[in-house]
Amino acid sequence: MKGFWMPVLHSHLPFVKHPEYDYFLEEHWLFEAIVEVYIPLLMKFKQLEEEDIYFRLTTSITPPLAEMLSDNLLMEKFKKYLDKMIILTEKEISRTKDDIQFNKLAKFYNERFLKIKDFFYGFLEQNVLNGYRYFREKGYIEIITCNATHGFLPLLSINQNAVEAQIKIAVKNYQKYFGEKPKGIWLAECAYYDGLDKILKKYDIEYFFLDSHGIIYGKPAPIYGVFAPIYTKEGIAAFGRDPESSKQVWSSKEGYPGDFNYRDFYRDIGFDLDFDYIKDFISPDGHRVYTGIKYYKITGNVDLGEKEPYIPENAYLKAEEHALHFHFSREKQIEYLSKFMDRKPLIVSPYDAELFGHWWFEGPEFLYHLFKALDKFKQIKPITPSEYLEIYKENQIVRPSPSSWGDKGYFEVWLNEGNDWIYKHLHYMADRMLKLKEIYKDETDNIKIRVLNQMLRELLLAQSSDWAFLITTKTAKEYATKRTKEHIHNFLTLDNMLSSSNFDIDIIKWLEHKNSIFPDLNYKTDF
Repeated sequence: MKGFWMPVLHSHLPFVKHPEYDYFLEEHWLFEAIVEVYIPLLMKFKQLEEEDIYFRLTTSITPPLAEMLSDNLLMEKFKKYLDKMIILTEKEISRTKDDIQFNKLAKFYNERFLKIKDFFYGFLEQNVLNGYRYFREKGYIEIITCNATHGFLPLLSINQNAVEAQIKIAVKNYQKYFGEKPKGIWLAECAYYDGLDKILKKYDIEYFFLDSHGIIYGKPAPIYGVFAPIYTKEGIAAFGRDPESSKQVWSSKEGYPGDFNYRDFYRDIGFDLDFDYIKDFISPDGHRVYTGIKYYKITGNVDLGEKEPYIPENAYLKAEEHALHFHFSREKQIEYLSKFMDRKPLIVSPYDAELFGHWWFEGPEFLYHLFKALDKFKQIKPITPSEYLEIYKENQIVRPSPSSWGDKGYFEVWLNEGNDWIYKHLHYMADRMLKLKEIYKDETDNIKIRVLNQMLRELLLAQSSDWAFLITTKTAKEYATKRTKEHIHNFLTLDNMLSSSNFDIDIIKWLEHKNSIFPDLNYKTDF
């Protein structure tokens, strides 16, 4: 065995729940992730277990994701979504009956959704978290937490209570779903600032992850670069991202996902087919949306209309080929690094989980074949952070550099002229929450306690880094702006109720129902 490989998946979605609508587009972010990412990955883990293949993987399950996967209303909507997708694939089998190639693809999707439904109702017992708990308890995966609502901590650090609340509530949420404190944390956007390790230590966090430059530009310079973790002065381990293995998988142009045999993401029957035919399976207001049923491959640098039909068998063979190439590349990389290191090199490869199955449809198949190759050749051992730190207990003490894994490596994505208006409100709300906590520290009135707890929920939801990110990337700018303003407005409305002692019970109940994240939140102890 020549060295170690540490795959890390960041599983996150912002908290989106709209009980006021039967259909809401942004809720489908969750439904699509369940059928394209979480369940396909869990199915591959089960296959690896049944084939007695050794594998190790680290994944975050962020608190908003855990809360949504456990929300009864959202899961009932998901079940309807899944049934609707099966109906659509059955309809597609009938529509394409005279076209052998597309009929085969329609049957492929129908079989796929039926297997996903069977796995969801069977092995998972209608709760995706059950699958993660199962593989965690078996020792195959290590689950870590993340900031409570994915808050971008360097930009919240003006108020230390705001940062502490993001960590404290995350730890509490992990205990709720996994029965013990988390050992590690995925800092939202891998965003780190000097001194954050003190707060992590306070809540017994043992390790976190940084982008490459967060380690490389540390003081003093790390002896092993990103190929071994460092300890902060508080004794918290920081693992650095390996840029080479990340780029091989992450990049849609230079990496594997851009191969012409793989399924094209953008060509979807939600846009391709006649409106009257597809209208029951897109947005009720008539807006065309992605259905997840895609019949074409990337093909090449051609227009959407020139794409060629997707052939799953060829794509899966290519995924196996790429898995073997990735294995070969890591083996050569480790052989080279071994010349300069007095310990076995560690390659840390963190990715957004949504890459595997959503953006790169064949991603779960790639991981399956990669773990098979690792098990077969036994030159590289997959490992979790806790396992590594058991082997190498002594590591260099380095002061990490402030950084993120966003574009240009620092904070610009989350603080620029398009979204800088957000932060004066977040800082005001955090300061106000701290004052109210002191004023009402001995409060016993149930209505006031409910209002204060909901104010904290609104603050936490407003702090989500997703909104600033979506505003910058313009992928869902209108929705992100609306959500940010909505949570600010809700906070101020509730604050006015407190100040005037004029409580609107209907508004309070509605906000508790709609923005129901962290139902056991307690402003006295959590902020």
